[in-house]
This record gives sequence, structure tokens and C-alpha cells, in this order.
Amino acid sequence: MTIKANENKALTVCVNGQEYERLPIKTKLVMPNDKIDAVVGEFATPFLQDGDILFVTEKIVAITQGRAYPIKDVKPRKLAYTLSNYVTKTPHGIGLGMPETMEMALRECGTPRIIFAAGVAAITKVFGRKGDFYRVAGYKARSIDGPTSHTIPPYNEYVVLGPERPNEVAKELKALFDKDIDVIVVDINDLGGNILGSSNSAIDLDQMVKILKDNPLGQQSQSTPLGIIRKVKA
Repeated sequence: MTIKANENKALTVCVNGQEYERLPIKTKLVMPNDKIDAVVGEFATPFLQDGDILFVTEKIVAITQGRAYPIKDVKPRKLAYTLSNYVTKTPHGIGLGMPETMEMALRECGTPRIIFAAGVAAITKVFGRKGDFYRVAGYKARSIDGPTSHTIPPYNEYVVLGPERPNEVAKELKALFDKDIDVIVVDINDLGGNILGSSNSAIDLDQMVKILKDNPLGQQSQSTPLGIIRKVKA
């Protein structure tokens, strides 16, 4: 088995004078009845080396936690329709720009918080600020994925929430391996990213975001929901 860069993505990046490899790992299509430890153990084990940081996308963690919902089963309230109309839609993802994803944000974060976030965003947008809605609503809102034209079936008809207990998941996955590695659970897309969970509190999460900010796993149909960060030795 070999590792190849995803299309239009580089395998290496230099951050703060240190070069890193970002090695995407191809897996099978992860389904709700899969176990995250089994998937990660099977597909990551052949590639890991001491000192590596394994990064796992929040989406496959959430899917295996039963947090993927068919769109047809989500019944948005009127407020979800109204709020979703004000969300900026981009080619990189629909976010909360559809009633079904906004409905799940209302359920996950609570109606008062989402309304407050929308109010803050409406005010600060007048002054040219962007992103305040998600800053106020929090990572649960940021982590909700809706379908795009490039989403792999069957998830082109699903809403996927953020994962639960990402720090615990990262620690459990680290324990699978007999190598000196760490694990992070990431929410990375073509607009940026966040680290949701880490197996080691000493990991510099801001550094991890810088290393992954160009989304080396891709955002379409690559089927590479795992990857390895590895320092390049001088």
C-alpha cells in the first residue's frame, strides 16, 4: 500500500521553518454501523511511525456515533427556514444555509443561542465583520455538515452533526496503537478548520491548524478521512 497526495494538494508544507508531510489515508466508505476504532485500526496501522500525529475527520467519527441523519427525516420549523435564508452559501459547503441543517443547529445549540448568534452577526456584518455567527454559536454549529454536489452517496442526502466527546475519542484511538503517536479529531475544510479533540493536551492546536489549513484530505470524493502529520527530518 502506498500514499499519494489528493488532486491539487501537496504532500508537504513548511510551517514556522519546519517541514511536515501530510499523508492522506484512503479508507472504505464509512457507514453508521461501522466502529471508528476498527476503521482507524485497519487503515492507519500500516502507515504509522513513532512520532506521527494521526488526524481523523470529525465526519467519520460522527457517522459512527449515529449522528448522521437523512434529510428526509429532518422536519424544519419555520424559524429554520427564515434563518437559513440569511446564511452565506459558498462552493465549499452549504453549512447552515439550508433549513434542515439550520434545524439541527437549533436542536444542537438551543434556539436562544442561535437567535442571539444571528442577531450579533446581523449587527457586525454592517461593519464589515464576517464569521461572528459561528463564533457565537460555537463549534457544534460549525461542525454541522450538509450535502454538496460532491458529497459521496449516501451522504449527499444526509445532515451530519459534529462528533460527541472528541477528546475521549482521540485518546481511545491513540490506545489502539503500540507506537508513540498522538491523535487529533479535526474539522478541516477548504475555508479553514478547527481541532475538536486531541489525545494529548500538549499538542499545539494552532500549529496543527496551520499545517492542515489547505485541507490536504480534500473536500469531495477522495475517501481519505484519515491522515498523518509527520515531521520531515533535516
